[in-house]
Order: sequence, then C-alpha cells, then structure tokens
Amino acid sequence: MATAHATTLRALAALLAYPDEDLRAALPEIAAALRDARGLDAQRRGELLALADELGQGEQLDAEARYVELFDRGRSTSLNLFEHVHGDGRERGSAMLELRERYQRMGLQQSGHDLPDHLPVLLEYLSCCDPAETPELLGECAHVLRKLGNTLAHRGSRYAAVPAALLALAGVEGLDPHTPVPPPEDLDKSWEERPAFEPPIAAAP
Repeated sequence: MATAHATTLRALAALLAYPDEDLRAALPEIAAALRDARGLDAQRRGELLALADELGQGEQLDAEARYVELFDRGRSTSLNLFEHVHGDGRERGSAMLELRERYQRMGLQQSGHDLPDHLPVLLEYLSCCDPAETPELLGECAHVLRKLGNTLAHRGSRYAAVPAALLALAGVEGLDPHTPVPPPEDLDKSWEERPAFEPPIAAAP
C-alpha cells in the first residue's frame, strides 16, 4: 500500500499528465489524495484542487488543446527538465542516461514514451523512493521548477500550482510573482540544436 507521501507525489504527477479521458475520470480520486496531502499548507492544497476542478470542466478536446499549447509549444514551459538546462544539446543525452540508470538501480524499468527527465516521470520515481530523497532531488532542480512555475503563473495558468507545491515539498523558496515576464519565444530559434560540426577554419593566406 502506497504511503501518504507517495500518494501525494503520484497525484501531482497525474495533474501534469495529458488530460485524456482516463485522467479526467480519475480526477475525483486525485482530488481526494490532494485534500489529505501532507507537507502542503491549505493554500497549496486549495490551488491544486482548483486545478483539478478546472481540468474536469468543459469539453475534453478543449482541455487537451490547452495542454498541448501550454506544454508542447516552447521550451519555457516544457515538462522535460533538462531542456531548461541543456536545450537540445548533446549534454542532455548524457544527463538523461545518468537519470535512467538511477531509475534502474532502484529496479524500475520505465514504460511509455516519455523521456527520463519528464517531470511526471521523475515524480513517479520519487514516489517509489524513501521520502528523504524528495527534498534532496527536488532541491537540485528547484531553479528549473521555479522558472517553470513563474512562467506558468505569468500566463495565468493554474498549472503553476504544481511547481509551487513541489518547491514547498523541497522546503525551498517558492514562486516569485515579481519576476520579469519572459519575452515571447522564437520557436524556430529556441528548438534549434547546435550543429554537429563547426564551419571549417579558413587557411591563412
């Protein structure tokens, strides 16, 4: 039986999942887990419950379209954590390999098509670990969580409640509503990978 700590992490992971029919059907169970969440104050729980309520409202196709527009259209709100650090550079590949090996050392074999640095995957991993690992690992990526949460908050998205809750579980500084609004992204430029080879050096005359 999952501990309360594990259940909280899995509920937070679920809130960040693609809002398909199965997720929307599970929202009452997710909300019940959030009401009992330990380590979160009333404000954090209220914000998470408001997000869960919003995900259950309206047409499913509209919820799915909002999700894609928010998380799949630029790096600043990507749920793949290493994108915020390494972009599409080759350093990201080695970082993901290390993370995958960390999962495997726990006896966990990742299923599905999500990358190892996908935030819901990381939360699922933490739900299987000793609770003492949660503040340590979330603390290591707190700067990314804070940047993600601040950007979501600036866009008026209730999804900002999830990074805010994770920072609270890590016991570190939360979101800052006074941070400058990030400039609009040039999608072609933001997703551009550095070339594999540098231009040839011209021979001296």
